[in-house]
Amino acid sequence: MDSYYDWFKTFHIIAMTAWMAGMFYLPRLYAYHAEVKVGSSEDKKFQLMESRLLRIIMNPAMIVTIILGLLLAYIYGFYSLGVWFHLKMTLVLLLCVLHGYFAYVRKRFSVGENRHKPIYFKVLNESVTILFVLIVICVVIKPFE
Repeated sequence: MDSYYDWFKTFHIIAMTAWMAGMFYLPRLYAYHAEVKVGSSEDKKFQLMESRLLRIIMNPAMIVTIILGLLLAYIYGFYSLGVWFHLKMTLVLLLCVLHGYFAYVRKRFSVGENRHKPIYFKVLNESVTILFVLIVICVVIKPFE
């Protein structure tokens, strides 16, 4: 399996990029969606866009990212990974929780029960950015090593 390490790493980066693109875009869609009237044609269009983004891009990309990431850690050796790896995995877990919350929000929008203003979703969008930056720092800088 070691001979495939670079291939696994390549597809891990591709999947992570697709997942993060969705994580950056979905809360922005929610911010715009929060401004339209429930039941309008714009409401239906946003619901379709949000649903497809989650089902077709984000969910599969998240799953592939996690599976390949764990496979890479296994090949590299869990025992040889430092504190930075555990910190990174904690941040990735928070990102997964946020992903789940985004799916919950989509369901609220689909039944016309959004209770948040656009600014709420813009702040959520920034939380994705903060998590992303911290994860990249953990991978590249490897703090606490």
